[in-house]
Amino acid sequence: MADKRDYYEVLGVQKGASDDEIKKAYRQSAKKYHPDLHPGDKDCEEKFKEVNEAYEVLSDSEKRARYDQYGHAGVDPNYGAGAGGGSPFGVDMDFGDIFSSFFGGGFGGRRSANAPQRGSDVEASVTITFEESARGVTKKVSYNSVDACGDCHGTGAQPGSNPKTCTACGGSGRVTINQRTPFGVVQTQRTCDACHGKGKIIDSPCRKCSGSGRVRHAHTVDVSIPAGIKDSQILNVGGHGNAGVNGGPKGDLHVYVNVRKHELFERRGDDVWCDLPLTFAQASLGAEVTVPTLDGKVKYPIHEGTQPGDIFKLKGRGITHLGGRGKGDQYCRVVVEIPKNLSNKQKELIRQFDSTTTEKNYAKRKSFFEKLKAAFTD
Repeated sequence: MADKRDYYEVLGVQKGASDDEIKKAYRQSAKKYHPDLHPGDKDCEEKFKEVNEAYEVLSDSEKRARYDQYGHAGVDPNYGAGAGGGSPFGVDMDFGDIFSSFFGGGFGGRRSANAPQRGSDVEASVTITFEESARGVTKKVSYNSVDACGDCHGTGAQPGSNPKTCTACGGSGRVTINQRTPFGVVQTQRTCDACHGKGKIIDSPCRKCSGSGRVRHAHTVDVSIPAGIKDSQILNVGGHGNAGVNGGPKGDLHVYVNVRKHELFERRGDDVWCDLPLTFAQASLGAEVTVPTLDGKVKYPIHEGTQPGDIFKLKGRGITHLGGRGKGDQYCRVVVEIPKNLSNKQKELIRQFDSTTTEKNYAKRKSFFEKLKAAFTD
């Protein structure tokens, strides 16, 4: 464990960072090192795993508290008691229970050591193309989760043996201590030192999981990404998180969706926008041009006298409405290209053309000079 980096350092946050700051830092780092963006880069792959491991601990309030107090030893499932929720040093002074004894349980009860507990959630990210976000796609998503040990089936005991109920606490994970005080004998409760709060004793720990009953595995799952998904949205995949405890259900997998930018299209809501370059002749005389869309190329008639900045709409050529019917539209913004590197002949033809035009051919120029004239006329 000595070679592990500090989890806060891995995510680039301070120790007192809020949950939102940790989540934001995780998403930025996961997106930066995601294997889909760096195929074949082993260094980025390792950093991606390191980021996920750090977030798994820091996003869980109980794990984060143990990590803050004991470091990696408090959260490593192969570090004996550190994985079971008690102190890795066999010390667990629960002041809430002491106050509860004095004031009649005002600090609330404590869950049974053997009660089923739901597993925590895990997170992963996936990168898709602009087209895939518009149409929907199924992607394989890789992630790590803690599962019940396959050898001992989560009991923590070597196959062929079984955990025994702790005789010190009777399986409750808590022991009662009588303390003599100036006010008389007071009963307090604390975590059982014999079983570290688990309620069970394992004489022959499982060799595969070192008695923790849990092992970390890499998984891949097919995730159906619906049409219309937006960048940074989160999909929930139920039952693919960390294994529960004492027969509790698994947590969920949260998948952060990253959508790559498109070289032609821009998304605005469920509408798609793009620039459409035209030649001077096409804009002046009109023409039938080919327009790219998410569904392929279409023909569109350009009217005579089309101006730079004019916008036309292709109805129903946008992005599918998420969770609904229909699609948005596509808007095309006209960009008139001015030719470069003209030959002498071409320049002369343009000069001849310009000499034959009048103000009626240029409505905006006519309006401009009328305003200019009015501004300087007394």
